[in-house]
Amino acid sequence: MQGQGNFSDVLLEAAGRCTTLRSKPTLLLLRKPLFRSQRWAGQAFMLLWVSVLVLAPISGQFAPVSKPVISLQPPWTVTFEGQAVTLTCHVAEDKKWYRWYLGTKILREIPSNTLRVQDSGEYKCEIQGSPQSDGVSLTFSPAELILQAPPSVFEGDSLTLMCQEKPGLSLKTRTLYKNDNKLIDLGKKSSLHINHADLKDNGEYRCIGSETHGCAFSSDAVRIQVQELFPRPILRANPSSPNPGEPVILTCETQLAPQKSDVRLWFQFFRDDRRLGSGWKGSLRTSIPSIVGNEDPSHYWCEAKTVSSSVRKSSQKLQLPVRIPVSPPLLTLSPPSTQAVEGHWLTLSCEAKTGSYPIEYQFLHEEVVLRKTKVTFRETATFQLYLKAEHSGTYFCTADNGLGIRRSQPVLLSVTVPVSRPVLTLSPPGPRAVEGDRLMLSCQAQRGSPRILYQFYRGDVPLGSSSAPSAGDASFSVTLTAEHSGTYFCTADNGFGPQRSDPENLSVSVPASRPVLTLRAPRTRAVVGDMVEFRCEAQRGSPPILYRFYYEDVILGSNWAPSGGGASFNLSLTAEHSGNYACEADNGLGAQRSEETSLSVTVPVSHPVLTLRVPRAQAVVGDVVELHCEAQSGSPPIRYRFYHEDVTLGNNSAPSGGGASFNLSLTAELSGNYSCEADNGLGAQRSKTVPLTVTVPASRPVLTLRAPGTRAMVGDMVELRCEAQSGSPPILYRFYHEDVILGSSSASSGGGVSFNLSLTAERSGNYSCEADNGLGAQRSEAVTLSVTGGRLTSDPSRSPSDSDPQEPTYYNVPGWMELQPVYDNVNPKAGDVMYSEVRIQEGNRHAAASNSTFGLLRTYLPSHGPATSQQPSRPQPSSVIYSQVKVASPPVSTAPRS
Repeated sequence: MQGQGNFSDVLLEAAGRCTTLRSKPTLLLLRKPLFRSQRWAGQAFMLLWVSVLVLAPISGQFAPVSKPVISLQPPWTVTFEGQAVTLTCHVAEDKKWYRWYLGTKILREIPSNTLRVQDSGEYKCEIQGSPQSDGVSLTFSPAELILQAPPSVFEGDSLTLMCQEKPGLSLKTRTLYKNDNKLIDLGKKSSLHINHADLKDNGEYRCIGSETHGCAFSSDAVRIQVQELFPRPILRANPSSPNPGEPVILTCETQLAPQKSDVRLWFQFFRDDRRLGSGWKGSLRTSIPSIVGNEDPSHYWCEAKTVSSSVRKSSQKLQLPVRIPVSPPLLTLSPPSTQAVEGHWLTLSCEAKTGSYPIEYQFLHEEVVLRKTKVTFRETATFQLYLKAEHSGTYFCTADNGLGIRRSQPVLLSVTVPVSRPVLTLSPPGPRAVEGDRLMLSCQAQRGSPRILYQFYRGDVPLGSSSAPSAGDASFSVTLTAEHSGTYFCTADNGFGPQRSDPENLSVSVPASRPVLTLRAPRTRAVVGDMVEFRCEAQRGSPPILYRFYYEDVILGSNWAPSGGGASFNLSLTAEHSGNYACEADNGLGAQRSEETSLSVTVPVSHPVLTLRVPRAQAVVGDVVELHCEAQSGSPPIRYRFYHEDVTLGNNSAPSGGGASFNLSLTAELSGNYSCEADNGLGAQRSKTVPLTVTVPASRPVLTLRAPGTRAMVGDMVELRCEAQSGSPPILYRFYHEDVILGSSSASSGGGVSFNLSLTAERSGNYSCEADNGLGAQRSEAVTLSVTGGRLTSDPSRSPSDSDPQEPTYYNVPGWMELQPVYDNVNPKAGDVMYSEVRIQEGNRHAAASNSTFGLLRTYLPSHGPATSQQPSRPQPSSVIYSQVKVASPPVSTAPRS
């Protein structure tokens, strides 16, 4: 019936033949159909009761609930301008008023349910106490040609399409198009009739008409949507799982469109391919046959159709199994219980080999229901569980189809928990430990199935391992040394791969060892003013180390060694710094004290001071002078040297410091400048010079008389010459006649003096003189003068020649013994010989000679008398030996005459 021409091509061709198209295409919009179209166009359509909006199932169909519905007369939604359409508002019973709407505005409120209209638009009606009806759109077209169709078409309905020209227009041909494709040539007919509309008839329709002279006209498009008369039925059974022989009611449920509520449906019921029954009712009472063994249950289905069978639809097949009690179900685990690992999925499957469906399965863990699930057809109930440690235990499942609960055999599940990341703890806690401590390393995984193997590491070096057969931790202990500092960690492994702990840093603190104190001086001996470095170092000990330096337990200072090693302290030495020094090393783990180190600060000697200690105000020949030399500062021992005019006299040591003395028996030659020198190995220091004048006592003078002739005569002038051979000036001479002083005279520069005397007879007698320089007067021997009338006479035994000293002879001289000498310089009384005196203390085993060379030993002084008369007294029991060091002066000669 469908042609080959395309609507657009035909329209363009017709337009070429006609200069003006007298129709203007308009779009026809169909609202939801409200009427059932009849077989013949133009005839009056029977009004349908279509006020059903809410449906409830009754015997396979649904009961309507009233709602206003608008019907059209004529039953077209498109008509020509100037024509009228009557609208009727249908309700279940008459109402007092009807309100009509055009669009959203109230058009009219009247007591009648009909309204004649000629305006295009959407119309609605409303009655008291009900909602508005659905809208109906009317189009009053000015076109030359229109295509008219019913407002609604359902499956099985007859469908008429009217291609209607405007009055006064005579068309020669009419062609109908569907979806722009030529459907059929109508010729002079104006309508197309389809007996039983179907879904395949859906589409967009329009018609083209041509006049005799070739002008063509096109209508607006009209969309035909064939609506479903009723949906595919659903077969339901009550009860849904009947027992064998038990009656069951089968219901075939479907729903007619509200506009087709007056259509009657015919229902048929089938088991497998055999019809069970049929009728106007949508239900059937029947019974279910028994099932033998594992025979599959029958399949049931139903069919609904119209009386004319123009619409026929079947339900899906429904299986109504015989309700057989379930067998004990079987519970299986996947993966098997021996391989259940925490964090994995476990699938529990429960299945009863026999039993009517539906079957409700329950999964239980230790009598606690985990999941319920219902199986309706040949399915295994499953349940997935994301495993945790607490899921270990006994599992079982139950099956129930209403004929009794059956229980599976229990299945034991042991969930293996991979070890968690372990935690390493150090005891004693903290990042610092002390060498010698006992360190306990504990490794524990908070979670994990035993047996767990723990391993301990320092760096990447394994220290040891331990196994924990049950939950808990493992330990490893070590006695700490300095080498145990580093990073520690542990691993835990129960067969699922080792887990590593966070690292723990451990610093083993080594207590400072006993330090060693060393002194570094610029020379072999520490001298005042030197800068001495005290170096204190502990051979072992963790830094930082604080070093303290002590002098006689008094702290001098401290210094840090932040990186270990030793520390130094510099000290500029003074004399007071001699003593014991020590140092201390402390790194917070107990101070350690070094052994004491003694330091003797050598003090260079200062310039010594020389003092002369004489027994009297003046130094006199024969006196013993003590020369004392002393440096006020200087470390012992000090060697002192004594000088006379830069000639060394002797030396002496002060082993404990202080000064030293040197005794000197004075002679006249020992006058001059004296000095001393102090030396302790750090350079000799010389004292200032000290002058010493040795005063010589006047010797026994010699009185000579000088007369002008050989005899002293009255009237002669006699010169009395008095001269002491030795004696420090000035010397005062006194002249005596029979112990009566005649006069005196002073020799300021030494030597003798003379005294002139004019002789008288009374002048005969003994004359003498005396020399005195303040150190004791010395009287000469008496000279007898006889004054006569003749020459001078005198005692020849008193002549100067007789004054020569005689060779002394010594008596009472002690024998040689090993005696301890005591030295001294002495000059017994006044004499002409200087001796060194050696005192011998009895009881000593050794005797030492004097520093002088021994001369002749005598027991008397070589003056004019035996030695015993002039020998000084000595304490007993001592012996005295005199060593002659100087020979007496030659005899005094008579002074020449003046």
